[in-house]
Amino acid sequence: MHTEHQRVEWRYHTNVYEINLRQYTKEGSFNAFAQELPRLREMGVETLWFMPVTPISKEKMKGSLGSYYACSDYTSINPEFGTLDDFKRLIDAAHRLGFKVIMDWVANHTGWDHVWTRSHPEYYERDGNGNFKAASGMDDIIELDFNNPDLAEAMIDAMRFWIKECDIDGFRCDLAFWVTLDFWKKARPALDQTKPLFWLGEFDALDNPDYLEVFDAAYTWTWMHKTEAFYKSERNIPALEKLLQRYREVFHAGTTGLYFTANHDENSWNGTEFEKYGDMAQALAVFNSTWEGIPLLYSGQELPNLKRLQFFEKDPIEWNGKYELEDFYKKLFTLRRNNPALAAGNGKVETNILDFKSDEHIFGYTRKSGNNAVLVLLNLSPYPSRFMNRDTGITGKCKELFSNEEKDCSADQWFELPAWGYKVYVK
Repeated sequence: MHTEHQRVEWRYHTNVYEINLRQYTKEGSFNAFAQELPRLREMGVETLWFMPVTPISKEKMKGSLGSYYACSDYTSINPEFGTLDDFKRLIDAAHRLGFKVIMDWVANHTGWDHVWTRSHPEYYERDGNGNFKAASGMDDIIELDFNNPDLAEAMIDAMRFWIKECDIDGFRCDLAFWVTLDFWKKARPALDQTKPLFWLGEFDALDNPDYLEVFDAAYTWTWMHKTEAFYKSERNIPALEKLLQRYREVFHAGTTGLYFTANHDENSWNGTEFEKYGDMAQALAVFNSTWEGIPLLYSGQELPNLKRLQFFEKDPIEWNGKYELEDFYKKLFTLRRNNPALAAGNGKVETNILDFKSDEHIFGYTRKSGNNAVLVLLNLSPYPSRFMNRDTGITGKCKELFSNEEKDCSADQWFELPAWGYKVYVK
């Protein structure tokens, strides 16, 4: 049984761009980032996700700057980035350009010297000795106690502050599955009363499907790991198709997955998209934007950024004025925004995985809505391929997104793809 929330319509065609403010510019400030807005809008970015903008705890801080995710006050601004007024101005400018803005919200834990440790020590869990309890595997943060109804109210009030003060459009909820589902069931309707919001939860939909009762979109980590294993060792397309089928069963109408090749955790701790996916990275980016889901782009992927960014130190992205993948993402994002066949989560699009008996390295699918249709072909192998298919289910004239090549999908059944190549035919 799924409670009906006020789910915002704009989420069906959105994409999400994650901003690591500290590393985005030399200054690492709201005002410096504001200069980038027109470029990102031109590239087709729809939703800006700011990693936490709250101040960072000094006690048990990691590195010289600490973790964004060790908060010391839920209702103020990290001075490293500027002031609350700077943030408001940035959001106003983003809204004027047509962006939506979501904030990273870390409900599960705080840093050791969060203001509540003094004003409301009863909000925290305790260890065997009665001390604050460090989160598992992370000693710079301590766990909040969601069995305390007063904590839940205080947390909802803190979240409401940002909607009222800054007019944000939603939350990306950090480690959402570490927080009780009951809390989110209370928080969402309470906060959606102020303004209907977009809710992105950091949990894998396959592991915590019950959280989809509240959240509009969830992570697809299982897919992320499976595709990395695919590239590095297990070339098996039926296994990928089976996994996608499992995701399709778990996302009910109104909900969808977030697909990505990089984000702040992956880039810093597990490697860049090129370390993980090598020559397959771009084919996966095409998949992320054309499959049933929301594509995520991390700061610098349009460059493309080839380095792991340090997490607790200043380590700016090495922008060089050339954005080699800007046009690639712009084409994908524009198509996704404008084509009804690429909507995610509205329940009105038919998605079919195709069977290429003649070539086991080809992964292809169609997405259709009314008269709109998109055919996506990915060659997930280091070998060029020429193959035939009689049952794409798409007839008539199509245009390829990247090359503008025109094809009559009924008459000309031969397709060619280079090694790790991709084609997107739009009817």
